[in-house]
Amino acid sequence: MIKYSLFILEVLIDGITLLAVLHLLSIPLAIVYSHLLEWVLHKYVLHGLGKNKKSPWASHWHVHHRRSRHNNNYDEDYHKGFFDKTVRSEILGLGFLSIIHTPTIMLSPLFYFALVVSGIRYYQVHKRSHLDLEWAKKNVPWHYDHHMGENQDANWGVTTDWVDKVVGTRTYYLDRKAGDPWIQIRKE
Repeated sequence: MIKYSLFILEVLIDGITLLAVLHLLSIPLAIVYSHLLEWVLHKYVLHGLGKNKKSPWASHWHVHHRRSRHNNNYDEDYHKGFFDKTVRSEILGLGFLSIIHTPTIMLSPLFYFALVVSGIRYYQVHKRSHLDLEWAKKNVPWHYDHHMGENQDANWGVTTDWVDKVVGTRTYYLDRKAGDPWIQIRKE
């Protein structure tokens, strides 16, 4: 009887452990999903739909990209925060994404929490990349390349470039093999 009780306890412990492992796996799964979502939304919504001046996403292409392009990737609107229309659209868009993903709480609260943290991290990285240019060149060069390179329809990742590398949309504008890591590559 004691052995049987211990066996049941071991099964319960193993069951709880398996459940805990599954919940913990939802964190990296949410991070991977957030990177894929970032890439898809940037490519197809912010650039795809956003190039139409009548689109609700037009400010990304027509304001944010223009300002960044003319100021060596610097975008002063991030100093204004929520009071700037373009920045407000970005924040509200991230809030909307958080809301529409709330049903995932029922499957895994950790998955949802990781998504929300990924959204906050996205905003902080994107903001800093346009206010601290040397930080951007060092820490998110793919996003600097996205704005300053010849082709602004590449390098869709903001917080990471792994999705761009996998799907073949990572292009390099800054030469990291030259003596000066910030020498621009120009086609002749």
